[in-house]
Amino acid sequence: MAGGSFQNEMPYDPPTQAAWSHRSVKGWAAYKVADSVRTHEAWGLGSYCFFNVNPSIHAACGFEVPVTRGVRLHDVLTVSLNGDGVIEHVVNDYGDPAQGTDTVPVNVVGYPPR
Repeated sequence: MAGGSFQNEMPYDPPTQAAWSHRSVKGWAAYKVADSVRTHEAWGLGSYCFFNVNPSIHAACGFEVPVTRGVRLHDVLTVSLNGDGVIEHVVNDYGDPAQGTDTVPVNVVGYPPR
């Protein structure tokens, strides 16, 4: 499967980290490709967090995909709006955290990295 652009804002109002976690993972990815998928490619993906109810909330990643040769993402970014919350990685455990009050995107040109 091939896909075009995707833009997402994570929920603004998770009350606590415990309430917005699953299986010891902080939050949920904005875009999740099932582990069973073997072919998927997408371009121009962005996810934003603005956890204004509780700015201490973290999401482990903005995008979660299986690590397999046929799954690729291109031009992916995460942003913490106004520093209200953190997205720890862009894709899976790859990419710097989106955090801080500068609202600067964290970009990943391609995943998996070459």
